[in-house]
Amino acid sequence: MKTITENRAARHEFFILETFEAGIELCGTEVKSIRAGHVNLKEAWASTDGREVYVKQMQVSPYEQGNIFNRDPMRERRLLLHKREILKLYSSVKKDGCTLIPLSLYFKDSHIKVKLGLCKGKKLYDKRQTEKERSTDRDIRRAIRGSGRE
Repeated sequence: MKTITENRAARHEFFILETFEAGIELCGTEVKSIRAGHVNLKEAWASTDGREVYVKQMQVSPYEQGNIFNRDPMRERRLLLHKREILKLYSSVKKDGCTLIPLSLYFKDSHIKVKLGLCKGKKLYDKRQTEKERSTDRDIRRAIRGSGRE
């Protein structure tokens, strides 16, 4: 699997409860643009109506040689999931107040896939706690590495 892009801000802003792998419905020029790496997931999110899942605010820049075949860069794109996965996501979003966030975009064989996360928002104190844990882990690793050289 070759990763095209990741949404790093999502890991900072949300607790990721569960992840799903989904296909994505694209046009020809969008595929070429994504292969060139012209895609942005920073503001992207997904929604479901119980029957289908759409990713919104995912920016795929227009392909330079695409001229009249280019689509709107910010259009909604349908995600391809099994029916039971869609129903599970729909119930989690409605009942638990979770959010669907695309975490990464990658190639699997010749197909483009989206790693979709079922997420819950972090509060400010949760973000501080995560940063504190990351900092202490970094200090521990640095101390272990430093003690081995003596």
